[in-house]
Amino acid sequence: MKIALVSPYDFPFPGGVTQHISYLDKHFRELGHQVKIIAPCGGESPEKLPENVSVTTTRVISIPFSGSKARIPYSPAVYWRVRRTLQEEDFDIVHAHEPMTLPVPVVALRHSQAVNVGTFHAYRDRHLFYQYCRGVFQPFFDKLDGKIAVSEAARDTVARYFGGEYVIIPNGIDANRFGGDHVRPLEQYSDGRPNILFVGRLEPRKGFRYLLRAFRYVTEEFPQARLLVVGAYQKKEMSRHLRYARRHHLTGVKFVGNVSDEELPRYYRSCHVFCAPSTGFESFGIVLLEAMAAGKPTVASNIPGYRDLIDDGKDGLLVEPKDEKALGEAIIRVLKDPAMQRTMGENGRRKALEYSWSEVAERVLDYYRELLGRSKGTA
Repeated sequence: MKIALVSPYDFPFPGGVTQHISYLDKHFRELGHQVKIIAPCGGESPEKLPENVSVTTTRVISIPFSGSKARIPYSPAVYWRVRRTLQEEDFDIVHAHEPMTLPVPVVALRHSQAVNVGTFHAYRDRHLFYQYCRGVFQPFFDKLDGKIAVSEAARDTVARYFGGEYVIIPNGIDANRFGGDHVRPLEQYSDGRPNILFVGRLEPRKGFRYLLRAFRYVTEEFPQARLLVVGAYQKKEMSRHLRYARRHHLTGVKFVGNVSDEELPRYYRSCHVFCAPSTGFESFGIVLLEAMAAGKPTVASNIPGYRDLIDDGKDGLLVEPKDEKALGEAIIRVLKDPAMQRTMGENGRRKALEYSWSEVAERVLDYYRELLGRSKGTA
């Protein structure tokens, strides 16, 4: 098949949607399919991107969305580049991610003559953009021949405004990258001290402030505990948390910053418990799957998207969001019980294997084939 994967967001900038597209691209091409990624590029040299990425180098703006910031282009050049790519290439499938996002996916749907698929990633209790712009976007939504949601939470968000049938196909995980004997713990964190790991940006919805406060409770029981903070965060985002840690003498907090793809699995392997204290707006817990693939127990907020993944008490513990005391107590409970750590880690590893990208990619391809079959049947 000849497939276009359409990204709404600045492709070189790290994020869940761009990572999802990159993994699909990799596995589709390994299976012999022709794939083109259509995406904006804000500032990064296009030559650093894979050859099959058709980009428009343009200015991007960051707009608040789901407690995060989405980097989208705002140049008219995007319209012409996307239209030209679709006219020049005879795609069988145009697969738009977050298809109701301006401008790239909407332009792609406007000019596509292929079978169109949309994947919805976001979760929100209330989606004001969909609510007030539904009439504007309905014609583009109607061009979708197939609709995928990455979780029940994501499906419920979009189905509230745009009805129809949705197939749930989750995000995937490269389980072998995070687990196995080839992944060794980092020597500097293998000194017997308890390690708690956080991976993510320090934006408010990720809930790091509550984990930092929970760490005060943890250090009362485990004075030598370490909190490792890994992610692509800005110095200004870190500074206020660093001030809090210094003010309360939390010397075990280590702001690691961004790490390489090779190093990240070693951080997971070095921890005794992984913590995801998000306050909401998470449609799927990819970092939870990464920790599970590494065979580590997880402590996470009891929110949609996370509770779809964690079996409370079996492969992790769920606590109410923003409850720093409950969060601290759950972490202490895991750290005090090596048998629990081992059992939860083994259960999590088995679950992570069910979400391998090879399995996810095959499910998406099967859905493409089903839609193409329907299209030929009605032609």
